[in-house]
Amino acid sequence: MGVFLGTHENRFDAKGRISIPAGFRSVLKTQQTEGDALMILRPSHTLPCVEAWPAVAFARLTEPLDRLDMFSDEHDDLAAALYADAYPIDPDREGRIILPEFLRDHAGLADSPTAAFMGVGRIFQIWEPQAAQQRRVEARQRSRRVSIPATGGADSKGRNA
Repeated sequence: MGVFLGTHENRFDAKGRISIPAGFRSVLKTQQTEGDALMILRPSHTLPCVEAWPAVAFARLTEPLDRLDMFSDEHDDLAAALYADAYPIDPDREGRIILPEFLRDHAGLADSPTAAFMGVGRIFQIWEPQAAQQRRVEARQRSRRVSIPATGGADSKGRNA
């Protein structure tokens, strides 16, 4: 399975279309299942950007819904948060898409002539370019404090349990 790498800036054309970077399209196509959209776009819950999910990865994201009582408020809230603003989309033959207006607004792209496509592993994000640059700077600074737990049953100090 491929991952989305790098940051790429592309221009919106006069019709409001923007090209998905070729490398990102290649990753999406390797993960596409016949009959599914190439990707699902949705606003990030926590960041001012648009998330682009391969359909198979989006399906995995929504699996926890199956563990909730389908008539509960928790299920309804999570379903609304995940599905109500999610848009399946296929690019045209040139790899261009049109972002729905509310997604452009969410990411601060309403008046921007360009957008930054930022690979973050299993998905990519679409940002206003200056906000993307700031996000990368902040993420690099905060990541210096991240400690990834060891695998194989080690405790917080790295000892095997």
